[in-house]
Amino acid sequence: MTSPQPAETRTQRRSAQTATLAEIAREAGVSAPTVSKVLNGRADVAPATRARVEELLRAHGYRRRRAEATRSPLIDLVFHELESAWAMEVIRGVENVARDTGLSVVLSESAGRLTPGRTWADQVAARRPHGVILVLSDLDESQRALLTSRSIPFVVMDPAGDPGADVPSIGATNWQGGLAATRHLIDLGHTRIGAISGPTRMMCSRARVDGYRAALETAGLPVDPDLITTGDFHHEAGYRQGLELLRRPDRPTAVFAGNDLQALGLYEAARELGLRIPQDLSVVGFDDLPVARWVGPPLTTVRQPLTEMAEAAARLVLDLGRDDGSTVATRVELATSLEVRSSTGAPAVV
Repeated sequence: MTSPQPAETRTQRRSAQTATLAEIAREAGVSAPTVSKVLNGRADVAPATRARVEELLRAHGYRRRRAEATRSPLIDLVFHELESAWAMEVIRGVENVARDTGLSVVLSESAGRLTPGRTWADQVAARRPHGVILVLSDLDESQRALLTSRSIPFVVMDPAGDPGADVPSIGATNWQGGLAATRHLIDLGHTRIGAISGPTRMMCSRARVDGYRAALETAGLPVDPDLITTGDFHHEAGYRQGLELLRRPDRPTAVFAGNDLQALGLYEAARELGLRIPQDLSVVGFDDLPVARWVGPPLTTVRQPLTEMAEAAARLVLDLGRDDGSTVATRVELATSLEVRSSTGAPAVV
Protein backbone atom coordinates (compact mmCIF):
# COMPACT_ATOMS: atom_id res chain seq x y z
CA MET A 1 0.00 0.00 0.00
CA THR A 2 1.30 3.44 -0.94
CA SER A 3 1.84 5.77 1.98
CA PRO A 4 -0.13 9.07 1.88
CA GLN A 5 2.78 10.88 3.53
CA PRO A 6 4.05 12.76 0.46
CA ALA A 7 0.62 14.25 -0.21
CA GLU A 8 0.26 15.20 3.44
CA THR A 9 3.71 16.77 3.38
CA ARG A 10 2.80 18.82 0.32
CA THR A 11 -0.39 19.96 2.03
CA GLN A 12 1.51 20.90 5.17
CA ARG A 13 4.01 22.87 3.11
CA ARG A 14 1.26 24.69 1.28
CA SER A 15 -0.46 25.49 4.57
CA ALA A 16 2.75 26.79 6.10
CA GLN A 17 3.40 29.02 3.11
CA THR A 18 -0.23 30.27 3.06
CA ALA A 19 -0.05 31.05 6.75
CA THR A 20 3.17 33.00 6.21
CA LEU A 21 1.68 35.08 3.42
CA ALA A 22 -1.50 35.64 5.41
CA GLU A 23 0.55 36.79 8.38
CA ILE A 24 2.49 39.21 6.18
CA ALA A 25 -0.78 40.57 4.80
CA ARG A 26 -2.18 41.10 8.33
CA GLU A 27 1.01 42.82 9.55
CA ALA A 28 1.10 45.07 6.49
CA GLY A 29 -2.58 45.91 6.82
CA VAL A 30 -3.32 44.79 3.26
CA SER A 31 -5.10 41.92 1.57
CA ALA A 32 -3.42 38.64 0.60
CA PRO A 33 -3.92 39.45 -3.13
CA THR A 34 -1.91 42.67 -2.61
CA VAL A 35 0.97 40.66 -1.15
CA SER A 36 0.71 38.36 -4.16
CA LYS A 37 0.91 41.36 -6.50
CA VAL A 38 4.09 42.53 -4.78
CA LEU A 39 5.60 39.05 -5.03
CA ASN A 40 4.81 38.90 -8.73
CA GLY A 41 6.20 42.33 -9.52
CA ARG A 42 2.87 43.85 -10.48
CA ALA A 43 2.99 47.62 -10.99
CA ASP A 44 -0.50 48.39 -9.62
CA VAL A 45 0.62 48.68 -5.97
CA ALA A 46 1.25 52.01 -4.24
CA PRO A 47 4.99 52.60 -3.59
CA ALA A 48 4.50 52.98 0.18
CA THR A 49 2.48 49.76 0.33
CA ARG A 50 5.02 47.91 -1.78
CA ALA A 51 7.88 49.07 0.45
CA ARG A 52 6.00 47.96 3.59
CA VAL A 53 5.27 44.51 2.15
CA GLU A 54 8.82 44.10 0.82
CA GLU A 55 10.24 44.87 4.26
CA LEU A 56 7.99 42.28 5.89
CA LEU A 57 8.87 39.69 3.25
CA ARG A 58 12.55 40.21 4.04
CA ALA A 59 11.91 40.15 7.79
CA HIS A 60 10.12 36.80 7.47
CA GLY A 61 12.89 35.42 5.26
CA TYR A 62 10.39 34.62 2.54
CA ARG A 63 11.93 33.10 -0.59
CA ARG A 64 10.02 32.16 -3.69
CA ARG A 65 9.95 28.40 -4.37
CA ARG A 66 11.70 27.33 -7.58
CA ALA A 67 8.35 26.39 -9.14
CA GLU A 68 7.21 29.97 -8.57
CA ALA A 69 10.46 31.47 -9.80
CA THR A 70 10.07 30.47 -13.44
CA ARG A 71 12.28 32.83 -15.39
CA SER A 72 11.64 34.28 -18.80
CA PRO A 73 14.36 33.59 -21.42
CA LEU A 74 15.82 37.09 -21.11
CA ILE A 75 18.86 39.02 -19.90
CA ASP A 76 18.23 42.66 -19.03
CA LEU A 77 21.09 44.93 -20.16
CA VAL A 78 20.94 48.45 -18.69
CA PHE A 79 23.07 51.39 -19.85
CA HIS A 80 23.21 54.73 -18.10
CA GLU A 81 23.66 56.10 -21.62
CA LEU A 82 23.48 54.35 -24.98
CA GLU A 83 26.44 55.48 -27.08
CA SER A 84 26.74 53.75 -30.42
CA ALA A 85 30.41 52.77 -30.70
CA TRP A 86 31.13 51.95 -27.05
CA ALA A 87 27.74 50.39 -26.32
CA MET A 88 27.83 48.21 -29.44
CA GLU A 89 30.93 46.40 -28.17
CA VAL A 90 29.15 45.66 -24.89
CA ILE A 91 25.92 44.58 -26.58
CA ARG A 92 27.91 42.27 -28.86
CA GLY A 93 29.51 40.52 -25.88
CA VAL A 94 26.23 39.98 -24.02
CA GLU A 95 24.54 38.80 -27.24
CA ASN A 96 27.31 36.25 -27.81
CA VAL A 97 26.57 34.55 -24.49
CA ALA A 98 22.78 34.98 -24.72
CA ARG A 99 22.70 33.43 -28.20
CA ASP A 100 24.69 30.41 -27.06
CA THR A 101 22.30 29.82 -24.16
CA GLY A 102 19.04 30.40 -26.05
CA LEU A 103 18.27 33.73 -24.38
CA SER A 104 17.32 37.16 -25.70
CA VAL A 105 18.60 40.56 -24.54
CA VAL A 106 16.36 43.41 -23.38
CA LEU A 107 18.03 46.84 -23.70
CA SER A 108 17.17 49.84 -21.57
CA GLU A 109 18.73 53.20 -20.77
CA SER A 110 18.51 55.31 -17.61
CA ALA A 111 18.87 58.63 -19.49
CA GLY A 112 22.26 59.49 -18.00
CA ARG A 113 21.29 58.64 -14.40
CA LEU A 114 23.62 56.25 -12.63
CA THR A 115 20.67 54.56 -10.93
CA PRO A 116 17.61 53.40 -12.92
CA GLY A 117 14.19 54.66 -11.87
CA ARG A 118 11.72 52.73 -9.73
CA THR A 119 9.47 51.99 -12.71
CA TRP A 120 12.34 50.12 -14.33
CA ALA A 121 12.79 47.90 -11.26
CA ASP A 122 9.08 47.03 -11.24
CA GLN A 123 9.21 46.13 -14.93
CA VAL A 124 12.22 43.87 -14.43
CA ALA A 125 10.54 42.14 -11.48
CA ALA A 126 7.50 41.50 -13.65
CA ARG A 127 9.62 40.14 -16.55
CA ARG A 128 11.60 37.80 -14.26
CA PRO A 129 14.68 37.62 -16.50
CA HIS A 130 17.55 35.22 -15.93
CA GLY A 131 19.60 38.18 -14.76
CA VAL A 132 20.38 41.88 -15.01
CA ILE A 133 23.62 43.49 -16.22
CA LEU A 134 24.10 47.17 -15.40
CA VAL A 135 26.75 49.11 -17.35
CA LEU A 136 28.29 52.14 -15.59
CA SER A 137 25.22 52.07 -13.36
CA ASP A 138 24.19 50.81 -9.96
CA LEU A 139 21.09 50.02 -7.93
CA ASP A 140 19.82 51.65 -4.78
CA GLU A 141 19.05 49.55 -1.71
CA SER A 142 15.34 49.16 -2.47
CA GLN A 143 16.06 48.03 -6.04
CA ARG A 144 18.62 45.49 -4.84
CA ALA A 145 16.15 44.17 -2.29
CA LEU A 146 13.42 43.90 -4.92
CA LEU A 147 15.57 41.87 -7.31
CA THR A 148 16.93 39.72 -4.49
CA SER A 149 13.44 38.91 -3.25
CA ARG A 150 12.57 37.74 -6.79
CA SER A 151 15.76 35.65 -7.02
CA ILE A 152 16.92 37.78 -9.99
CA PRO A 153 20.74 38.00 -9.97
CA PHE A 154 22.48 41.18 -11.12
CA VAL A 155 26.02 42.16 -12.11
CA VAL A 156 27.55 45.62 -12.53
CA MET A 157 29.95 46.03 -15.45
CA ASP A 158 32.51 48.84 -15.26
CA PRO A 159 30.91 50.23 -12.07
CA ALA A 160 30.64 53.99 -11.79
CA GLY A 161 31.47 53.93 -8.07
CA ASP A 162 32.51 51.35 -5.52
CA PRO A 163 29.75 48.75 -5.88
CA GLY A 164 30.41 47.25 -2.44
CA ALA A 165 31.82 43.87 -1.49
CA ASP A 166 28.45 42.14 -1.87
CA VAL A 167 27.74 43.34 -5.42
CA PRO A 168 29.11 41.19 -8.26
CA SER A 169 31.08 43.29 -10.75
CA ILE A 170 33.24 43.07 -13.86
CA GLY A 171 35.84 45.76 -14.51
CA ALA A 172 39.17 46.46 -16.20
CA THR A 173 42.59 47.54 -14.97
CA ASN A 174 41.93 51.25 -15.53
CA TRP A 175 44.78 52.48 -13.31
CA GLN A 176 47.27 50.26 -15.08
CA GLY A 177 45.96 51.47 -18.44
CA GLY A 178 46.45 55.13 -17.51
CA LEU A 179 49.94 54.32 -16.27
CA ALA A 180 50.87 52.47 -19.48
CA ALA A 181 49.52 55.24 -21.74
CA THR A 182 51.50 57.94 -19.93
CA ARG A 183 54.69 55.90 -19.63
CA HIS A 184 54.58 55.35 -23.38
CA LEU A 185 54.54 59.11 -23.94
CA ILE A 186 57.32 59.66 -21.39
CA ASP A 187 59.46 56.99 -23.07
CA LEU A 188 59.05 58.87 -26.35
CA GLY A 189 60.57 61.96 -24.68
CA HIS A 190 57.48 64.00 -23.78
CA THR A 191 57.64 65.99 -20.53
CA ARG A 192 54.54 68.20 -20.89
CA ILE A 193 51.69 65.71 -21.08
CA GLY A 194 48.08 66.78 -20.77
CA ALA A 195 45.08 64.68 -19.77
CA ILE A 196 41.37 64.90 -20.58
CA SER A 197 39.61 62.85 -17.94
CA GLY A 198 36.10 61.51 -17.98
CA PRO A 199 33.46 62.42 -15.38
CA THR A 200 34.97 62.63 -11.90
CA ARG A 201 31.97 60.76 -10.45
CA MET A 202 33.02 57.63 -12.35
CA MET A 203 35.54 55.34 -10.69
CA CYS A 204 37.06 54.19 -14.00
CA SER A 205 37.77 57.81 -14.98
CA ARG A 206 39.44 58.63 -11.68
CA ALA A 207 41.55 55.46 -11.86
CA ARG A 208 42.84 56.32 -15.34
CA VAL A 209 43.92 59.80 -14.25
CA ASP A 210 45.49 58.36 -11.09
CA GLY A 211 47.56 56.08 -13.34
CA TYR A 212 48.57 59.11 -15.43
CA ARG A 213 49.69 60.94 -12.27
CA ALA A 214 51.60 57.91 -11.00
CA ALA A 215 53.53 57.61 -14.28
CA LEU A 216 54.58 61.27 -14.14
CA GLU A 217 55.58 61.09 -10.48
CA THR A 218 57.63 57.91 -10.85
CA ALA A 219 59.44 59.50 -13.82
CA GLY A 220 60.29 62.55 -11.72
CA LEU A 221 58.04 64.84 -13.78
CA PRO A 222 55.76 67.43 -12.17
CA VAL A 223 51.98 66.93 -12.22
CA ASP A 224 50.66 70.24 -13.55
CA PRO A 225 46.98 70.62 -12.58
CA ASP A 226 46.56 73.13 -15.42
CA LEU A 227 47.20 70.30 -17.89
CA ILE A 228 44.41 68.12 -16.49
CA THR A 229 40.93 68.92 -17.79
CA THR A 230 37.60 67.21 -17.17
CA GLY A 231 35.42 65.85 -19.97
CA ASP A 232 32.44 63.53 -20.14
CA PHE A 233 33.73 60.74 -22.43
CA HIS A 234 32.01 62.32 -25.46
CA HIS A 235 33.56 63.52 -28.73
CA GLU A 236 32.47 67.12 -28.06
CA ALA A 237 34.32 67.19 -24.73
CA GLY A 238 37.53 66.06 -26.40
CA TYR A 239 37.18 68.86 -28.94
CA ARG A 240 36.31 71.52 -26.36
CA GLN A 241 38.90 70.54 -23.77
CA GLY A 242 41.44 69.94 -26.53
CA LEU A 243 41.11 73.52 -27.76
CA GLU A 244 41.61 74.74 -24.19
CA LEU A 245 44.81 72.73 -23.76
CA LEU A 246 46.24 73.41 -27.21
CA ARG A 247 45.65 77.17 -27.11
CA ARG A 248 47.86 77.51 -24.05
CA PRO A 249 51.15 79.36 -24.73
CA ASP A 250 52.94 76.44 -23.05
CA ARG A 251 50.71 73.79 -24.61
CA PRO A 252 51.39 70.09 -24.01
CA THR A 253 53.22 68.13 -26.67
CA ALA A 254 51.16 65.03 -25.87
CA VAL A 255 47.72 64.32 -24.42
CA PHE A 256 46.19 61.23 -22.80
CA ALA A 257 42.58 61.66 -23.88
CA GLY A 258 40.89 59.34 -21.35
CA ASN A 259 38.86 57.46 -23.99
CA ASP A 260 38.76 57.07 -27.76
CA LEU A 261 35.79 59.36 -28.35
CA GLN A 262 37.56 62.24 -26.58
CA ALA A 263 40.71 61.42 -28.55
CA LEU A 264 38.75 61.86 -31.80
CA GLY A 265 37.48 65.21 -30.56
CA LEU A 266 41.08 66.16 -29.79
CA TYR A 267 42.03 65.22 -33.37
CA GLU A 268 39.47 67.75 -34.60
CA ALA A 269 40.78 70.47 -32.27
CA ALA A 270 44.35 69.86 -33.45
CA ARG A 271 43.34 70.09 -37.11
CA GLU A 272 41.49 73.34 -36.45
CA LEU A 273 44.63 74.83 -34.91
CA GLY A 274 46.89 73.57 -37.67
CA LEU A 275 48.70 71.00 -35.53
CA ARG A 276 49.83 67.72 -37.07
CA ILE A 277 49.50 64.35 -35.31
CA PRO A 278 51.99 63.02 -34.28
CA GLN A 279 54.58 65.57 -35.54
CA ASP A 280 53.22 68.42 -33.38
CA LEU A 281 51.02 66.51 -30.94
CA SER A 282 50.94 62.92 -29.73
CA VAL A 283 47.57 61.48 -28.71
CA VAL A 284 46.65 58.36 -26.72
CA GLY A 285 43.07 57.17 -26.21
CA PHE A 286 41.46 54.44 -24.13
CA ASP A 287 39.04 51.62 -25.14
CA ASP A 288 40.35 50.57 -28.59
CA LEU A 289 37.04 50.96 -30.39
CA PRO A 290 37.05 49.67 -33.99
CA VAL A 291 37.24 53.25 -35.29
CA ALA A 292 40.63 53.71 -33.58
CA ARG A 293 42.28 51.60 -36.28
CA TRP A 294 40.72 53.52 -39.17
CA VAL A 295 41.11 57.19 -38.27
CA GLY A 296 43.99 59.15 -39.76
CA PRO A 297 46.46 58.60 -38.29
CA PRO A 298 45.48 55.32 -36.57
CA LEU A 299 45.11 55.96 -32.85
CA THR A 300 47.47 54.67 -30.18
CA THR A 301 45.15 53.59 -27.39
CA VAL A 302 44.73 51.42 -24.32
CA ARG A 303 42.70 48.37 -25.22
CA GLN A 304 39.87 47.79 -22.78
CA PRO A 305 38.44 44.36 -23.65
CA LEU A 306 34.82 45.56 -23.76
CA THR A 307 33.37 42.57 -25.59
CA GLU A 308 35.19 40.13 -23.31
CA MET A 309 34.08 42.10 -20.24
CA ALA A 310 30.46 41.92 -21.42
CA GLU A 311 30.77 38.19 -22.07
CA ALA A 312 32.21 37.70 -18.58
CA ALA A 313 29.36 39.73 -17.06
CA ALA A 314 26.76 37.63 -18.90
CA ARG A 315 28.35 34.35 -17.86
CA LEU A 316 28.63 35.55 -14.27
CA VAL A 317 24.99 36.60 -14.01
CA LEU A 318 23.89 33.23 -15.42
CA ASP A 319 26.20 31.36 -13.00
CA LEU A 320 24.74 33.32 -10.08
CA GLY A 321 21.23 32.41 -11.21
CA ARG A 322 21.89 28.70 -11.20
CA ASP A 323 22.16 28.62 -7.41
CA ASP A 324 23.68 25.13 -7.51
CA GLY A 325 25.98 25.66 -4.55
CA SER A 326 29.11 26.19 -6.66
CA THR A 327 31.55 28.96 -5.78
CA VAL A 328 31.54 31.88 -8.23
CA ALA A 329 34.11 34.69 -8.35
CA THR A 330 32.07 37.89 -8.09
CA ARG A 331 34.78 40.59 -8.43
CA VAL A 332 36.68 40.30 -11.70
CA GLU A 333 39.09 42.70 -13.43
CA LEU A 334 40.24 42.03 -17.00
CA ALA A 335 43.65 43.25 -18.14
CA THR A 336 44.13 46.29 -20.37
CA SER A 337 46.95 46.56 -22.92
CA LEU A 338 48.60 49.36 -24.88
CA GLU A 339 48.05 49.28 -28.66
CA VAL A 340 50.75 51.45 -30.27
CA ARG A 341 49.80 52.91 -33.65
CA SER A 342 50.67 56.09 -35.54
CA SER A 343 49.27 58.88 -33.34
CA THR A 344 52.31 59.00 -31.06
CA GLY A 345 55.92 59.93 -31.72
CA ALA A 346 58.83 61.82 -30.29
CA PRO A 347 58.23 65.53 -29.55
CA ALA A 348 59.38 68.02 -32.16
CA VAL A 349 62.81 69.49 -31.59
CA VAL A 350 62.49 73.21 -30.88
